[in-house]
Amino acid sequence: MITVSDMTFSFSGKKLYQDVNLKLVPGHTYGIIGANGAGKSTFLKLLQGKLEPTEGSINITAGARMSSLEQDHFAYDEFTVLDTVVQGHKRLYEVKTEMDAIYAKPDFSDEDGVRVGDLSAEFEELDGWNAEAEAAQLLTKLGINESMHYTLMGELTENDKVKVLLAQALFGNPDILVLDEPTNGLDVQTISWLENFLADFENLVIVVSHDRHFLNVVSTNILDVDYGKITPFVGNYDFWRESAELAQRLASQQNAKKEEQIKQLQEFVARFSANASKSKQATARKKQLDKITLDDIKPSSRKYPYISFPINREMGNDLVKVEGISKSIDGEKVLDNITFTGRPGDKIAILSRSDLATTTLMQILAGTMEPDTGSVTWGVTTSQSYLAKDLNDNFDDQDKVILDWLRDFAEEEQKDNTSLRGMLGQMLFKGDDALKEIKVLSGGEKVRIVLAKMMLLKANVLLLDDPTNHLDLESIQSLNEAVTAFKGSVIMTSHDHEFLETTANHVVEVSSKGVVDRLDTTYDEFISSDAIQAKVKALYD
Repeated sequence: MITVSDMTFSFSGKKLYQDVNLKLVPGHTYGIIGANGAGKSTFLKLLQGKLEPTEGSINITAGARMSSLEQDHFAYDEFTVLDTVVQGHKRLYEVKTEMDAIYAKPDFSDEDGVRVGDLSAEFEELDGWNAEAEAAQLLTKLGINESMHYTLMGELTENDKVKVLLAQALFGNPDILVLDEPTNGLDVQTISWLENFLADFENLVIVVSHDRHFLNVVSTNILDVDYGKITPFVGNYDFWRESAELAQRLASQQNAKKEEQIKQLQEFVARFSANASKSKQATARKKQLDKITLDDIKPSSRKYPYISFPINREMGNDLVKVEGISKSIDGEKVLDNITFTGRPGDKIAILSRSDLATTTLMQILAGTMEPDTGSVTWGVTTSQSYLAKDLNDNFDDQDKVILDWLRDFAEEEQKDNTSLRGMLGQMLFKGDDALKEIKVLSGGEKVRIVLAKMMLLKANVLLLDDPTNHLDLESIQSLNEAVTAFKGSVIMTSHDHEFLETTANHVVEVSSKGVVDRLDTTYDEFISSDAIQAKVKALYD
């Protein structure tokens, strides 16, 4: 258990949060949400002891072992994969290392014998003799096969490193598990496995994530970093979001009777109680939800950008034909014989277990990269606008201020400062924010101004390469709604489950061994179909 008492934390003279009081208990998964810069990751560092509160205290049950997801992907490059996982249990690894060092001595003294005896007893108490077997089992479940277990971390791909570091965090059944953006860099199969693992995990989990589907599946509680506070809510992300919207409506109904408000609340809670997504969590969650009162639900101070993509003209009979696309990068085949046809109105999700494959195809579709073989033929009535995954690829001149950069893409009647500032205001750039140079913007800010550019261009085809990657939850929600409502066609990649499920009607999996193409298919249908997934598996065997 973790108890946070009267905690205040100041950074650079600014109070990030004040008088925080929380009790985080085993058997619950707490999803932390908040706008970018609100202090989510800082709170995790405070819990881990990497930072100290300015005032107040954080107390963790004596003897409880905390494990966290390592953010430095180069920290273990000199260690084998198996050793990296076992280091997730720090004390166990220390005991093992000292034992190995003593046994390696050429002259073994009596003192060494006594010390090894003590270490062996502790090693057995920590279940050390089963450690490597447990680590190997975890790795296999995460898609790291046995042939890689003694490979050095520095030799792995970035995606495989992420899986190994996740295994490290999960290793040894920690009492407290802290995960900061655990789905970043994971494929859909691994994310699904992690969701099921956390749903069955009986200890305390604290997670920061921008993946709404993931938060909905795993969270029993939400910690909302807002108003300089950290406020606990029962339920998952959707429950928090809809309850905040309900609170906003009730707050605006100044003359509404309290009885009517309570009735709305009861109906709202009953609906969520009936729709709990995980049966194991449903009973406990319903008991908690039933205890909620009107005072427990508060409006949010969140700001949502306004995103809407108009089109300059209707599309004709053809969207795009992709025929026989193959591409090698640095001598390695990335795409081979990729063929599919997009129809007007299609919203196509491009999937792959390799991010390089999806990004390469998006670059070829956008015309910024040439294929080795094959062709892309766009319909003559199409116009495309492109959001590149590498944010720097979206800007020719990063020394420009936002206002002047955006002006280059506006129609004549929209080039005036008033119109452009209005557009930027919609995207949450207020006042002097419009005069910031592009080079000083955060990743999320850069994505928002590229989206503003795309709104000005009025193209009838949007090419979106992992557009949610740098956005906060509010911007993701707004973009999701805009893409859903868009009257043109979309070709997109994303790791956001809900974004793909609510927008795509055509799914294409691409690889270095071919393609699986499914028309009139949702994302969930694609990933849950045994027949389709058998074909997908064959692409990677």
